[in-house]
Amino acid sequence: MKTRQGQEKKFAVCITDTEPDLELRKIYQVLPDEAAKREHHLRIIDESGEDYLYPARYFVLIELPKEAERALLMAS
Repeated sequence: MKTRQGQEKKFAVCITDTEPDLELRKIYQVLPDEAAKREHHLRIIDESGEDYLYPARYFVLIELPKEAERALLMAS
């Protein structure tokens, strides 16, 4: 799914339980951030509802069916 600016929506599943604002095995939306990517981080909308940088190693990027993307975006 693409945003109005043409950016494709990305999602990642959390693979760590060391951060209080992340849940293990939960799917999170990844926001585009090239500077963060160069530093091996991802900009994630976490449990607080805000976006923060987390180490990329805490996540695995995943592709979702369009219906699942829509459902996740509507829930947030």
